Amino acid sequence: MKKIIAIVLALSLVLALAACGGSGDDKTIKVGATPAPHAEILEVVKEILAEDGWTLEIVEFDDYVLPNTALSEGQLDANYFQHITYMNNFNVEYGIEMVSAAGIHYEPFGLYAGKTDSIDALADGARIAVPNDATNEARALLLLEQVGLITLAEGAGIDATKDDIVENPKNIEIVEMKAELLTTTLQDVDMAVINGNYAIGAGLKVADALAVEAADGAAAEAYVNVIAVMAGNENSEKIQALVKALMSEEVKNFIDETYAGAVVPMY
Repeated sequence: MKKIIAIVLALSLVLALAACGGSGDDKTIKVGATPAPHAEILEVVKEILAEDGWTLEIVEFDDYVLPNTALSEGQLDANYFQHITYMNNFNVEYGIEMVSAAGIHYEPFGLYAGKTDSIDALADGARIAVPNDATNEARALLLLEQVGLITLAEGAGIDATKDDIVENPKNIEIVEMKAELLTTTLQDVDMAVINGNYAIGAGLKVADALAVEAADGAAAEAYVNVIAVMAGNENSEKIQALVKALMSEEVKNFIDETYAGAVVPMY
């Protein structure tokens, strides 16, 4: 009988501790993000959430794959680093089901000078670096088409690849590389089309770019940065609290004042 009572008491203690732990976890929101601008924006959000009793834990990543695998494995409640087109393509490639809880902002792509300081000065055979993941490479090619350096096959759109280049009068060499390497290798190529977050992190100003995507129209819609969660979690209390704080006037003002057009709120 004493053994039975001891076991019952032990189980009761374990359940009580588990309940306490669960209660604490329910007020913690764990979000993966790339350093700039996402983690910087989340630092502002952290203070807003704290006023309502939430603890925001920001986990920083330096690439575009690990934040999604961490989310799919249950290590994160959400992530905030990617645009919706990248997320949708990642779902297909990796067989997971992320959804957008909200579209937060848009980061215009920029064409930045490396060895060559103007588009007109590009020599025949000049090398232009672009991100090598499918969605962002297509976006980079569209920007190169926008400035007249190449022509893409009709209808290629956001699925464009190098194979869709039908006119290339300057014989531009498209150099594909990981997005996070574009800023560190900029001086090794004539120019590079760089993702907004990595440009910001490297101190590149959108005002200094040789060309920039327009922050309206189809591109803004296709490349809006989202709060990504696993399907079924988008309406949870903690995710709705996170979205509300991100879409606050305080965060909007921070974005406008800090990034000078390199990050554009979409709410």
